[in-house]
Amino acid sequence: MINQSKKRVLECLELFAPLGNIRSRTQFGGFSLSADSAMFGLVSDGELYLRANDDNEAHFCRKKMERLIYRKRGMDVHLRYFKVSHDQWSDPQILLRLAKVALKGMQREIESKKNSEALRLKDLPNLTLALERMLWQVGIENSGDLRMQGARRAYLKLCAVKKKNLGINLLMALEGAILGFHEAALPMASRELLTQWFNHQQDKYPKTMH
Repeated sequence: MINQSKKRVLECLELFAPLGNIRSRTQFGGFSLSADSAMFGLVSDGELYLRANDDNEAHFCRKKMERLIYRKRGMDVHLRYFKVSHDQWSDPQILLRLAKVALKGMQREIESKKNSEALRLKDLPNLTLALERMLWQVGIENSGDLRMQGARRAYLKLCAVKKKNLGINLLMALEGAILGFHEAALPMASRELLTQWFNHQQDKYPKTMH
């Protein structure tokens, strides 16, 4: 599946070149697609998914595009990513128009965030008022600060203040908050990477982390 995904990414980089400076990096256990820093797509298991928001989600639904669903503990978690069908992929013009809809939606969302006050931490997925106050204690005051620090660094700062290991669930919650997903929606590949890092920290700092 990884080879299929890499092949699909290379095809997307060429197809979507008219939209701007297209780049890809590993994310959500797959590969993200962004144009000039605006993420608009995801390649997972060899399939292309386009990212939706409030502006264009209904458009993708009308196209009867399949929503990406992550199954966790018997529950379906519906994500705002819509699968490009075989017919849509086979028509470059249609595909480019769909990608443009996704990209424009994300660009408007980014611009809106720039023009508004930074989102409060408690308004992010997984974060409670109590956790918001904990993050304030380590100098992370809003969503922008959290994204700059990253989940791992933020987690280590919290552990240093509390002088104890705060558990892997908190690490997963922070990562989900940054990515805009419920903790349960983190793909297995991402969870495994975080788990490996977490276990390494336990071995590295046994006195301070236990």
